[in-house]
Amino acid sequence: MNALGRHVLAEMYVCDPRALDDVETVRDIMVGAAIKAGAEVREVAFHKFNPQGVSGVVVISESHLAVHTWPEFGYAAVDVFTCGDKVDPWDAVNAIADSFRSKQVTASEIKRGVIIDVGKERVAAG
Repeated sequence: MNALGRHVLAEMYVCDPRALDDVETVRDIMVGAAIKAGAEVREVAFHKFNPQGVSGVVVISESHLAVHTWPEFGYAAVDVFTCGDKVDPWDAVNAIADSFRSKQVTASEIKRGVIIDVGKERVAAG
């Protein structure tokens, strides 16, 4: 199956609540995961909520990494979307889980932009 990209949605439980509530730590973890996966970082935007929690996105040439944290529950929702064959989104997801010290991770991968051949043309399926 030809696809333009791979999108991994990850649920990270029993994480370090201090890490999840520190905007600089979360930013560093997300940017570091992108770099470890071999992505090219373009833009970074993160926000610290009051009284707790962080949300942010790392825009990469290959697409993006996003996170939303709930420190009070030790939980982070993470998604990593990569296009092309250069960057494996699972490398980034695993790096993030390790850095948040998650004790339980569930994740699934979705193929995005599935392309099919129709005669001499290539079109998006859907």
